[in-house]
Amino acid sequence: MTTKTDDIALQQMLHDPTQRDEGFRKLMRQYGHALYWHIRRIVVGHDDAEDVMQETCVRILNSIGSYKGEGPLMMWIYRIATNEALQHLRRQTHLFQSIDSLSDALSSKLQAENPLDGNEVEMIFQQALLTLPTQQRIAFNMRYYDELSYEDISRITGKSVNTLKTNYHYATQRIKSYLKEHSSR
Repeated sequence: MTTKTDDIALQQMLHDPTQRDEGFRKLMRQYGHALYWHIRRIVVGHDDAEDVMQETCVRILNSIGSYKGEGPLMMWIYRIATNEALQHLRRQTHLFQSIDSLSDALSSKLQAENPLDGNEVEMIFQQALLTLPTQQRIAFNMRYYDELSYEDISRITGKSVNTLKTNYHYATQRIKSYLKEHSSR
């Protein structure tokens, strides 16, 4: 866990042209793995996650000057990653189509890549997640996998805590229903 002092030191490195590269390497050592998996849970595919991760890194470097230390650095980079991942999904949709309509395509991608080494229970769980509307899925993933508080998720997504609690509640109900239906097969 990083402290506000660590964030300030890292921010100073990223603002200093002579330390920027080292600061960015430190940032990626500290947050890169978690950031990749956060992105991957939104876009599903490894190649897509790599592309979005690259875009996220570029955006972080280009906009570090706008980060004023108003919250934890991790929340700021998660917000960028979330926005980049959602933008990536939007580019995959047709005109006037919601990104929620991509669930079948994402589900197919999950099965094709089979990152779970044949763990059938985990695959069913991941399939259940992909049936959720995007905002419910993001709220669930951040709460369940990243173990973030509703307040932190609110900082990242810009959604109210009550909206996030509602999204998480409905997500868990839908997941339970999906698992119950598919575990008896």
